[in-house]
Formats: sequence, C-alpha cells, structure tokens
Amino acid sequence: MKLTKRQIDNATCREDKTLYLWDGTLSGFGVRLLPTGSKRYVVKYRSYGGGRSAKQRWVTIGIHGQIPFDQAKEHARQILAAVKRGADPQGERLAIRGAPKLLDAWEKFEREELANKKPATIRDYTSCWERHIGPKLGSTKAVDVSRSDVSRLHQSLSDTPYLANRMLALLSSLMNRCEAWEWREQGTNPCRYVKKFEEQSRERFLSDPELERLGKAMRDLVDEGAIWPDVANLIRLLLLTGARRNEIAKCEWGWVNWEQKRISLPDSKTGAKPLFLGDSALQVLQSQKVTTRDPDSVYVFPGKKLNSPLVNLSKPWKLICGAAELKGIRIHDLRHTAASIAVGQGVGLPVIGRLLGHTQTQTTARYAHVDSDPALAAANAIGNAVGGSIG
Repeated sequence: MKLTKRQIDNATCREDKTLYLWDGTLSGFGVRLLPTGSKRYVVKYRSYGGGRSAKQRWVTIGIHGQIPFDQAKEHARQILAAVKRGADPQGERLAIRGAPKLLDAWEKFEREELANKKPATIRDYTSCWERHIGPKLGSTKAVDVSRSDVSRLHQSLSDTPYLANRMLALLSSLMNRCEAWEWREQGTNPCRYVKKFEEQSRERFLSDPELERLGKAMRDLVDEGAIWPDVANLIRLLLLTGARRNEIAKCEWGWVNWEQKRISLPDSKTGAKPLFLGDSALQVLQSQKVTTRDPDSVYVFPGKKLNSPLVNLSKPWKLICGAAELKGIRIHDLRHTAASIAVGQGVGLPVIGRLLGHTQTQTTARYAHVDSDPALAAANAIGNAVGGSIG
C-alpha cells in the first residue's frame, strides 16, 4: 500500500507501544509513531546491500510536520539507492560520531609513550597540552583537525615564537601518531606546511671581565655567609665542564672516577655520557669534599632535605648576578660560555661537541662564529710577517 500524508496525519498508536507505517512502493521507508504523539520518518536497510546476515541499520530522516512528506520520501529514496551501490550511510555516520577526538589521542600518547620520556620532557609536553593545545583543539575529532586550525593556534602564540614552535612540534607528533593508529589517512598531517616562526638566539657568553666579577661575587658571598660554598662550587663546575645544570646538581660521588678524570653520568638529555674533568674541575671537587654541607650524602651537592640533591638555584643565582652586576645571564649561559672559551682557545668543534655531549654536529656548529677572534689574530700575524715585503 502506498503511504500518504493523510494516512500519517490520521494515524495514532497506543500509549504503551510504538507503531510503524511502511510504504509499499518504497521498501524500507516508513513512519515511526511514538506514544508521545511524535511521528518520525525513518529508513530501514541492511548494511552494504547485504541479506539477512548483514547488520540492520535505521536512519531517522526527520519529524512529520517539520519536513514535507514528499521531501522525506525522496531523501529515503536517495539513501536506499546508495545502499544498493554498496554504501552504508548510517554506519558511516556512526563511525564519524564515534571517531576519536584529539583528547583521545593525547590520552593514548600520554598512557603509552609519554611515560617513557624524561621528567623534563613530560613536564614540558604536559604543560603545552594543558595550556595551549587541549583547550583549543582537544574536543575536535582527530580526523577533522585542519591546517587552518593548526595555523590559527600557532599564530595565537606569535608573541612567544619559541613556545609556538614547540607547540607545533608536539601537535605534529600527535598527528603522526594518529596516522600510525589509523585515526587519520596517511600523509595528512596538518602541521606539515605550517611555517615555524624565526627564533632569536638566546645564547649569551660571559666576557673575561664578567667572569672575574662572577668569581669575586661568589667568593665574597661565601665569606659573608650569604650563599653556601656548595652553590659556588656547583657554578664553578658548570663553567669548567660545560655540563647542563642537572647533570652537575644531581651528580653522585659514586659517578666520579678520579683516575680517569671523568664523571660517568648514567643518564642525561642525550643518554649515558662522560663529563671530562680538567685539573681545575678536580680541584673544585676536592674542595667540595671538604666544604659540603652533608659529608654523608651520596650527592656531590646535597640539598637541604635529607638524601636529596641541591635543586633550588634561582635565588642564590639571582643574588650572585646582582653582586656581580650581571644582567640577562641564565645558568645555562655558563654552558655556552664554556664552549665559547674552548673555541677561542682553538679547540675544534668536533672535540667541543664531545665535551658537551652533543649528538648532532649542527648543535655544536652554533659556536662556529665565536672562532672569529683567533682567525682575526692569525690574519694579523700573517699581515705583520709579510706586510713589509709586499709593501
């Protein structure tokens, strides 16, 4: 029997039972009558045009009275035609609705991969997600994150280019994981063509006068009791080894090999590595054995808490910089200073890379420009030698 608008208008159902009216001319098209009085156009079909073994799907087209009958029937005809061609419209709609969001990608990444990263990396990634990526894109389906979404987020952090680029790198990593997990098509990473901001170099090298003021300030502050000798020795060792702060601050006596003149770090930013100790560095360690605040500690530089290393250097460093009249100097700049001094002494970049524990040559190459002073000195020496001869 052909279903008509008048039949639907006049149809009613019992208060405790849903009733269906089916169109005899378009198999699968009908109206669902609810006890509430609502009447909804529906389409019923077997997925991908299959037989009784295929999953049955239901599509609600709209509410009778809000959508014209003829329009609802035409929509049903299009759905059923697509099914005959092998499509599964409702299944695809459900798949989209249940598709994982970027928040799901982060939680999977956090659970399966982030836990294996170093503590500083975990801290930085988590902060970047919670402060920037999550609030803006966390509720977006991973498959729907577009290049314009990424570009807008990147541009919103233009005042902090370093942070913006680190955010872009993390988001790109998440998108690559989504491809690996088959949550996105391969090769669709939306971060790929988003241009990074140029970053101003934050390197700062202490000059000879600055180093002299630094040394005097530390000696004076130790004599006054304003800072512990441990703090001064730690800073001296950072300058003498070019090590990163935590590599020295968390160093244990058991890692010091006095005969081989090195500290064997079991782990670092670049994995296990040695820190090479010159004679001056060894003298600082010998002094630290005498002046340490806790002779029984396993740590070379023990903290205030029992069985813990020295961790809070910000306050004493600020005090030292004030006394030494040093502006804009970070503790990490001591590492840059050690490298620049080595270059100035004619040490080759490969050797400096090994000294600092760099795993990539381009990381050490940033210090190449410091080599201009000895090169200029060499040019002057040649000029003085041959200048008279050539007039």
